[in-house]
Amino acid sequence: MEDDAPVIYGLEFQARALTAQTAETDAIRFLVGTQSLKFDNQIHIIDFDDENNIINKNVLLHQAGEIWHIGASPADKAVLTTCYNKTSDSRLVSCAAVWRMPSDWETGSHESPDDSAHNPQTLELLCRLDDSAHGNAACVLWEPMGDGKRVISLADNNALLWDLQESSTQATVSSTATLEGKGQLKFTAGKWSPHHNCSQLATANDTAIRGWDLRTMSQIYCIENAHGQLVRDLDFNPNRQYYLASCGDDCKVKFWDVRNVQEPIKTLEEHSHWWVDPEGFTFPHTKLQWSSHADSSGSSLLRF
Repeated sequence: MEDDAPVIYGLEFQARALTAQTAETDAIRFLVGTQSLKFDNQIHIIDFDDENNIINKNVLLHQAGEIWHIGASPADKAVLTTCYNKTSDSRLVSCAAVWRMPSDWETGSHESPDDSAHNPQTLELLCRLDDSAHGNAACVLWEPMGDGKRVISLADNNALLWDLQESSTQATVSSTATLEGKGQLKFTAGKWSPHHNCSQLATANDTAIRGWDLRTMSQIYCIENAHGQLVRDLDFNPNRQYYLASCGDDCKVKFWDVRNVQEPIKTLEEHSHWWVDPEGFTFPHTKLQWSSHADSSGSSLLRF
């Protein structure tokens, strides 16, 4: 299903949530979540045919609300998580849920949502990852080397480790960790390390980066002023177990050895500006992802 016209996110669609579908081994595939006030929000399934240099797009409806974070199961290509906003009792709340794509989505329509004949299929809700006692969900992280049965949600100043049932239709909280300190601290990003038997987590709040031992749900390191402004994203080098990259609103990318967090190993300052979207809002480059094919130096780090 070839898409003749490219999709420019931020122009045709507001979208700030993107993930690679790592469980799909036969295609290069990404999932994009939209943020729209005009029509139902959507999951765009983007396939890249590298042999013919073609991008194909399919659409699934996400009627729950605006998507702020999206994650793909590492074990089941049909399962994903989203964090989304919805209105409850006249106030905006952030929720999280686990979804399944319909089995025949590849035969669905992928035309423009402005087309009146457009009738995409809808995601199937498997279970919610909402715990009102722990605040608004910011992101959901899948265990990177797991069987798709464990996820972590970051909600305000809480990290919750969830166990999913075999069918992913029910989730229970097995352990929690709380970010403590002065003021109203909130997690803004996190990354589950693929090393150390997946027993470590890195999180960002304000300008700080913290490491956690998931076996005890206790803090193991802290970089108080990792960036001059808000830390936006983190990622571990898949080939070097102690190496972590971070990016922030100061337009810098920093590389850390978590065994010694006094100073970054390297700082990149190639970007000195923020980009402006069509509505006039400005944003820095806010996403990091280390390619799974990166060499030991991490030279395949991606930033967007």
